[in-house]
Amino acid sequence: MDYNGFITLAKSLLPGITPEMEARFEALEGLYNDWNARINVISRKDIGSLYMRHVMHSLAIAGYLKAIRPEMYEGLCSGRIDGCPASVLDIGTGGGFPGIPLAILFPETGFTLCDSVGKKTIVAEAVASSLALDNVKVVNARAESLDETFDFVVSRAVTALDNFYPWAAGKYRKSILYLKGGDFSEELCRMMAAARLAPGSVRTWKIQDWIDDEIFEDKFVIDIPASSASRKGQKH
Repeated sequence: MDYNGFITLAKSLLPGITPEMEARFEALEGLYNDWNARINVISRKDIGSLYMRHVMHSLAIAGYLKAIRPEMYEGLCSGRIDGCPASVLDIGTGGGFPGIPLAILFPETGFTLCDSVGKKTIVAEAVASSLALDNVKVVNARAESLDETFDFVVSRAVTALDNFYPWAAGKYRKSILYLKGGDFSEELCRMMAAARLAPGSVRTWKIQDWIDDEIFEDKFVIDIPASSASRKGQKH
């Protein structure tokens, strides 16, 4: 899918995309092609499918919120959740996914993009800077070392869910929104036990129901709510 196909689809699914957002989305292809030639953050076989496999996949988190949790979608649009500035932490962002596409879509919300691999954060920071995304902060650190808490943690399949949860525990007030494919039932059960989440509290949302494309056949947004343990002591 080229940029024109992407922006037509994105505007049909996520009304409210402004000309400034369109320009930023259009600039992504050139920026990632340039940086990927220097620092490989996107698979060589996938870079030609940037808009569908990476940008649209990232925006599935917004699609999920719009469809299932519209009050949170509106909160991210306005930059206010529960009367406070809205914030999102992207753990294991790599070159900036899903954080940068979401930051383009939600310019009023603050995004912190975190990765422990320095060369990846160089790319994410350069792309955010080129796009003049003043709502993005990039940090080269392990997520566990961050002191802040955020409304949401987002991530794109950086590891098994039960491995990921300790990195995010105590860092979010609302949910983890995790992009994951394949059969994740066993790791989800292990994570829920570790997080002390009640059966039925985690929602899985099939992306292909939003975008009918075989790329998303086995890909999901997983919504993992904050447990009472993870909310303890948290403040805005």
